Amino acid sequence: MKTIAIIPARGGSKRLPGKNLMLLDRLPLIAHSILYAKANSDSIDAVFVSTDDPQIKKTALEYGAEVIDRPAHLAGDHEPTVTALKHVLESLEKRPETVILLQPTNPLRPEKLLKQAIEIYKNEKCESLFTVTRSHHKLGKINNNKFVPFNYKPGQRSQDLEPLYFENGLLYICKSDLILEDTIISENAYPLQVEHVFAQVDIDTADDFDYAEYIYQKNK
Repeated sequence: MKTIAIIPARGGSKRLPGKNLMLLDRLPLIAHSILYAKANSDSIDAVFVSTDDPQIKKTALEYGAEVIDRPAHLAGDHEPTVTALKHVLESLEKRPETVILLQPTNPLRPEKLLKQAIEIYKNEKCESLFTVTRSHHKLGKINNNKFVPFNYKPGQRSQDLEPLYFENGLLYICKSDLILEDTIISENAYPLQVEHVFAQVDIDTADDFDYAEYIYQKNK
């Protein structure tokens, strides 16, 4: 296996219990990422789900993923994603060269995004790549009850803002060696710009899920 996809899906969400199994267009949330990876089987040799939850495991197997049982100490609220990825790599007999991280909380992705990302990753000889989207918000800080603009001057038009970008979570690609060093996004990671409404979907609350349903139906 040269390239694998890993989908980390623990069962203990506090703000939206059971979110990874919630049905989005009659499919469990986790199934969207599994099926997206399997639709790119010409680039991905295997799809792994890392979970501590028996029902998520059952569902992942039903949709054709392999499952790595995640120990409880790696499934806490404050545990970083990279430890789950590292555990998967350490559980395999042979280490792949490349890992593609697909988060189940970002179930909607442009159809051709992964192929584009892999092509750039290879052509640019990247050690890691992640997706970003331009922010059009006027941002600032609050110091001593005073708002201090960060990326604009009062009265400035939104379209004239200095370009700033946010990490949208749609996908990540990196060398497995980096993960074993507790890194997903390296210092020289390639920022792949994605200007698509799907980049605005990141499910963590009930409102986020409702928005995902709306966006999905509108762009079905």
